[in-house]
Amino acid sequence: MRIWVDADACPRPVKDILFRVSERTGLAVILVANHALPTPALATVSSVQVASGFDAADNYIVQHIEANDLLISSDIPLAAEVLEKAAFVLTPRGEAYTLDNIKARLTMRNFMEEMRASGEHSGGPAPFSNADKAQFANTLDRLIAKRRL
Repeated sequence: MRIWVDADACPRPVKDILFRVSERTGLAVILVANHALPTPALATVSSVQVASGFDAADNYIVQHIEANDLLISSDIPLAAEVLEKAAFVLTPRGEAYTLDNIKARLTMRNFMEEMRASGEHSGGPAPFSNADKAQFANTLDRLIAKRRL
């Protein structure tokens, strides 16, 4: 299992958790973004800088992720593509996207996008909290333990 990170919008505390997990478990963590990212001096952590452009990081991830890898992302269309490749998806807030829930998430995302296009202001997500950080860390640990059995 490798851990892929859609790193452009990934909160710093989540990256820090992933770096510690990589150091502890030896799992590879690959950060993908359209700008250079600082990474710790660990052989198991790397970053890939893709060209600027719409969905460049997403396309790179889809091309390189494999079955049983894990993606960290809140990007619902990207999650849907990755799930089709038999990979796992976890949001930075610790929510798992699955084949069972991704269609409903896509439908809601598309609906909200239409609402925003028509002038409705729905606000953004709540600020990233310590509870979100704890939820992510706990869900990640459970997922890794389950995959390593």
